[in-house]
Amino acid sequence: MISIDWTFLVQFTNFVVLMVILNVLLYRPLRNVMAQRKEGIEAKHQRARDLEVSINEKMERYEKSLHAAKVDAGQAATLIRKEAAKREATILGSARMEASGHLDLIKAQVAKQAEAARSGLKNETQVLAAAIAGKVLGRKVK
Repeated sequence: MISIDWTFLVQFTNFVVLMVILNVLLYRPLRNVMAQRKEGIEAKHQRARDLEVSINEKMERYEKSLHAAKVDAGQAATLIRKEAAKREATILGSARMEASGHLDLIKAQVAKQAEAARSGLKNETQVLAAAIAGKVLGRKVK
């Protein structure tokens, strides 16, 4: 059976002293380390949230600037296409006018050559006709 005597008081005192020593040497430093860890973890979580917000803001700014750059590039490309179309029309117009001038010149030269060939052939035809008529008739025809 259990009896309560002076050993119980020694045991109880021993337990209290041990608890005080353990509290000072083990539990309090352990609680401090755990509290510091918790604070560090919470600080890092907060930093991660802050970084995420910062990254999201930067991504939004980047996307806006990228969109603006695309719009500007599209407008610049449209402007360049219009300018190129104008230059193309100008170049084609001048080339057509030049080609038309050359064509008219060539037509005039061909007409002159055709006229010269006609007159030459007309003379030859008359000479040939006179020669044929002379052979057929057996005399010289003028």
